[in-house]
Amino acid sequence: MGVDYRVGLGGTTPPDPPARGDPSPRTPFGPPRGGLVWDVLRAVVSARVTETGRPALDIVDVGGGTGGLAVPFAALGHHVTVVDPSPDALAAAQRRAAEAGARLTSVQGEAASLDGLAGPAAADLIICHNVLEYVDSPADAMSAIARVLRPSAAVSVLASNAVAAVLHRALAGRFAEARALLASGAPAPGTTPRRFTLPELTALIEAAGLRVGEVHGLRIFGGLIPGALPGGDAAAADALRALEEAAASTPPLRDIASQLHVLGRR
Repeated sequence: MGVDYRVGLGGTTPPDPPARGDPSPRTPFGPPRGGLVWDVLRAVVSARVTETGRPALDIVDVGGGTGGLAVPFAALGHHVTVVDPSPDALAAAQRRAAEAGARLTSVQGEAASLDGLAGPAAADLIICHNVLEYVDSPADAMSAIARVLRPSAAVSVLASNAVAAVLHRALAGRFAEARALLASGAPAPGTTPRRFTLPELTALIEAAGLRVGEVHGLRIFGGLIPGALPGGDAAAADALRALEEAAASTPPLRDIASQLHVLGRR
């Protein structure tokens, strides 16, 4: 269920941020198990296993939808809990886990009450992807997440980029919308979906008492190229993938990506 953010110079504006609980938001390089975010999280998990000496970690995927990232980690033998307000999404996550032969815990609930659901200092890794755009209070959600993290544990935050929203609209010729977004900086209070600049996102993480770690941008060029790549042009697709990977951690290119991925650490 990936979202295609590609826009032609005269095409349409990319859609709003992925819906809350999007089961497996794809990276610019394919599905989770083949993408940049997956690779980053695998490295985080591997380092945590080495640090703790525990081969099976406790992972919480808040707003995890149907388990697009949770199930692959559960299949590797980790203790994974999906927290989501949608009972239908949680049921789908359990079906996906059963198909993969993995054990998954599902809990219905909101990000802001995560500490009450999972308990304090209970997780080695928390995944929070495409959630902050939709919660009532991003600050409350991030504070709850911080309380659930164990010392030196990490949270993976993925959120839509406000800068990219302005840029994409301008390139699509929707200048009034771009100017309005630029002037407002954010939706009116209480409205969703939100978007974040990188300084806003890092400030949110730091305000919860966490340290900001690695930062990556997802779909930097995919939203800017003039139209979709020719069908079946594998070489061009590979070249774009390599370019995205090279630029993902390179400011200022990283800072105009469609989505921002930030690691926060306790």
